[in-house]
Amino acid sequence: MTPLYIIPARGGSKGIPRKNIKLLCGRPLIAYTVDAAREAMKTSGGTILLSTDDAEIAETVRAMGIDVPYMRPAELATDTAGSREVILDAMNWADTKGIDYDCVVLLQPTSPFRTAADILECMAALGPVDDMAVTVAPARDNPYYNIFETAADGTLHISKGDGKYTRRQDVPQAWVYNGAVYAIRPESIRRMPMGEFPRRIPSAMPAERSVDLDNELDWLIAETIMARKMFL
Repeated sequence: MTPLYIIPARGGSKGIPRKNIKLLCGRPLIAYTVDAAREAMKTSGGTILLSTDDAEIAETVRAMGIDVPYMRPAELATDTAGSREVILDAMNWADTKGIDYDCVVLLQPTSPFRTAADILECMAALGPVDDMAVTVAPARDNPYYNIFETAADGTLHISKGDGKYTRRQDVPQAWVYNGAVYAIRPESIRRMPMGEFPRRIPSAMPAERSVDLDNELDWLIAETIMARKMFL
């Protein structure tokens, strides 16, 4: 496959202000994603396309040696803009420029521990009849074991199954999207939103590389992990 690596990085962010270019252990957060994409391209080829509305983010990425010929429209840089619309806009721009690709790989800057190998493994998991391969991590909680819902009478009942599991080891494996890599068929995303894809294939990543930076606590965790690795 020939990938179009889309890195979405709008200027506004509330959980962590200016997070995409905030320094994480001395480097702009987005640099970790650019590095991973560039390393993956040594094997996969393809094109990196930054999708941003923000001039400072664009200049930060240009300083890393990545061309930024396209800017995201303002109407797609709001809190309510969806990922699908952002992806389609970037794809449409790439199409007008004759950029060749048959796989869209969405790489969010909020996953600094994602590696080039994670990207390539996710792409490799995408079969010819699949809509998307997506990186996942083992869920800390499980709907067969310790996730409950509230019934009409106000009582709790197990979310899935009959509630008879007594050992975590016995329950079916549950996964969570970790936000690191989405490898998508272009024709699938043009037809429907990602949440409606009938064929989504998991590509497992370990919990320690699945930190997704959404708030200041996540940022502190990421800094701690990186600081410890520096001294190992």
